[in-house]
Amino acid sequence: MLLSDLIRLATASFFASRLRSFLTALGIAVGIAAVILLTSIGAGLHQFVLAEFSQFGTNLIVIQPGKTQTHGGNAGVFGSARPLSIEDALAVQRLPYIQAVNPSVQGNAEVRANGKTRRSTVYGAGHQFSKVFAINVQTGSFLPDDEPTQARAFVVLGSKVRQELYAGVNPLGSYLRVGGQRYRVIGVMAPKGQILGFDLDDSVFIPASRAMELFNRPGLMEIQVNYQPNADLDNILHALGRLLKERHGSEDFTLIPQAKALEVLGSVLDVITFAVGALGGISLLVGGVGILTIMTMAVTERTAEIGLLRALGARESQVLMLFLIEAILLSALGGLAGLLLGFGIAQALHLLFPALPVHTPWLFAVSALLSAASIGLAAGVMPARRAARLDPVEALRTE
Repeated sequence: MLLSDLIRLATASFFASRLRSFLTALGIAVGIAAVILLTSIGAGLHQFVLAEFSQFGTNLIVIQPGKTQTHGGNAGVFGSARPLSIEDALAVQRLPYIQAVNPSVQGNAEVRANGKTRRSTVYGAGHQFSKVFAINVQTGSFLPDDEPTQARAFVVLGSKVRQELYAGVNPLGSYLRVGGQRYRVIGVMAPKGQILGFDLDDSVFIPASRAMELFNRPGLMEIQVNYQPNADLDNILHALGRLLKERHGSEDFTLIPQAKALEVLGSVLDVITFAVGALGGISLLVGGVGILTIMTMAVTERTAEIGLLRALGARESQVLMLFLIEAILLSALGGLAGLLLGFGIAQALHLLFPALPVHTPWLFAVSALLSAASIGLAAGVMPARRAARLDPVEALRTE
């Protein structure tokens, strides 16, 4: 018996029992669709989170007050031996390979202009803020390079604050009250949107020293450092640590490099994506059990046919191959249908909920299809071996 004859017989059997074949393939299709859908959402979330964290670049180091202890607590939350100061930021700026430094203070305050009032996030920043975070000024300019202890009362508006308080009016040169203090508007930031839940557009930016006075803080919340991309990160971390130890007298600070944080975060998200894919794989295994059940029933129903094939000279290996082809055909068609179904549902969810990140990793899709074919092959082995070992005479007697 030729291979083409085996394929023709397997295909004929497939179409002879359409309903049974459809239901069997459906089990595999549901499993594949679950794998594709879950991994699409997981991979989309993976890309979304990494993009959110890395949109400011990976050559960023954050300095926070307080030393992170081995048990995970941050002493900076409760106060440190010496708070971070604007002078610390100026000292860091003088280190080699440092491109920009931003002293940072953040809080919430009432802003008022043109008889309108709203509460907005207030960022105390340095003149290099826009360079550190790659955020552009739409109109006007950002905070000037003033003497830190005598910074002028200038403010830069986020795009949403500008729209709410100065709709249809040019705000440049006007005055805005921030927490009761009067500031002159010198610029408006380009729209940036939300970043990890923080709306930069609904914010105003004032000099860091004035923000410390406004929120009655003894020191900065953190210092962001932007270094040259071709510089060695370990050398920069060593230089930062040595400088701050000399200034503070002890290691009462924490250095958080963005690049290493992204590596850890990426590893965690990879595990999550694999975990949700494995959950979908459970459905795939259930579909494999369905193939095993159906193929076992098929051997019982087609005992006489098997006996006839053996009586006509078909070898055991050919009968074995016949049933294995049927099992692989069922799983392959079900896998293809599941792939299309899962991809379609994922894209439909993205259209209905644009905020839901969806990305179908083709590596997972190909792996799912190969897994479906492998499961079909594995599930068909036992029934196929049983069929191949039937005695031709006994099989013909069942007719």
